[in-house]
Amino acid sequence: MGGDRDTGDRYFEPRVETMPREELCARQEERVLELVEYAYGNSPFYRELWDEHGTHPRDIRSLEDFRERVPFVTKDMVRAYRARTGDPFGGLLCVPVEELTSVSSSSGTTGDPEFFAEIWQDAPPLVTAQVRDLWELGLRPGDRVLSPPGTFRNLMDPGYQALGAVVIEVDTWLGKMHEVVEALRTYRPAYLQMMYPQMVELEHLAEKTDLKEAFSSLKGASCAGQPLSRKMRERIREDWGIDVYEYTSAADTGTAWECREHDGFHLWEDTVFAECVEVDEHGWRDVPESDLGELVATDLDNRAAPLIRYRSEDLVRLSRDRCGCGRTHARMWVAGRRGDETLVQGRSVVLRDVWQAVEDQPETVAGVFQIVRDRREVDELRLRVGYDPALTADVDALAGRLGEAVHERTGVKPVLDMRPEEDLLKTMTSVAKFPRVVKS
Repeated sequence: MGGDRDTGDRYFEPRVETMPREELCARQEERVLELVEYAYGNSPFYRELWDEHGTHPRDIRSLEDFRERVPFVTKDMVRAYRARTGDPFGGLLCVPVEELTSVSSSSGTTGDPEFFAEIWQDAPPLVTAQVRDLWELGLRPGDRVLSPPGTFRNLMDPGYQALGAVVIEVDTWLGKMHEVVEALRTYRPAYLQMMYPQMVELEHLAEKTDLKEAFSSLKGASCAGQPLSRKMRERIREDWGIDVYEYTSAADTGTAWECREHDGFHLWEDTVFAECVEVDEHGWRDVPESDLGELVATDLDNRAAPLIRYRSEDLVRLSRDRCGCGRTHARMWVAGRRGDETLVQGRSVVLRDVWQAVEDQPETVAGVFQIVRDRREVDELRLRVGYDPALTADVDALAGRLGEAVHERTGVKPVLDMRPEEDLLKTMTSVAKFPRVVKS
């Protein structure tokens, strides 16, 4: 894999990243039409589903036909097919198993991990696209990167190496951040990849060590798993001296990263066809540009087991306006998961409002909290909130202030379960993400 490295500072592949919208849409249509025929001929899941809906490739001659005739797919539909047939790939696999290069997995935060079959030569397709994002962050050939030995959606090392970076393997997982800080001081890398719980762990280390000095070699760091609050991001920039680039899932078809503008997550539309829709019992409709809707994604670069019109359950705002960085690919802003809204005696409570109330308290500024519920409609708002023991002299007084702040934001008086942050983080069912809505 190669990059157009001599044509500018901002773009790894300038022609693709700044492609005119008309050309980008034409490329998407070409790939979608090829994909429909390919998937119908090779995937038992799609052939069965499309036959049930009266959908056949001969009827799909444009993107409009594709969107009108091809049904949505959900994670539960794939799981049901897997349970019924015993096929570990849920009927999505379009090639013989022996042709696969690797099988990686999701984090499993909201259920059983999903498995992703991949075929690649120099680097996995997800990693290949991420090289554009790493280039934008500032990573260059010869730079050192601190790489976690365990990752999801495949190992990043081939991507770093394809870019020309030098990989330093260090155990960066939970409970190891003090060792990571020492490794930063020893090897002086240009880049560090983290997950949200690790950022919280570093917050505690900041009370004992000079993180600005430890991070001084970094051009940037990335973070995923949960969105960083505005206050946490500002504190990291001011106190640690680093710029953090968040990234998130592109509906399991890949990832979407912030650029230097920090104004939305870029979807690489030569690899994914993205839609933003509202779905109800009567059908579906397109959501106006920049309004909130559900992200639906179609794989354009995965011939092993493509996801086609896959409902992500992520609520996003989508814009196809050119970004301040000059890229023409769509950006999205993630508001949360469709299933995270809680109705307390008929009143809607969303994570954003709880989050703002929690981070406004100095002792809980990291925003470590969970809504505890066994169903969407409940009689009381039960919150489990993590606090920083080093900053908390009186837990009861904190609970009183926090309860009033949540009430002011949501109109609901919460029932609080206060716990030290580290104890609450240990309850995670996934090592990558901190679930915000839990049953117990």
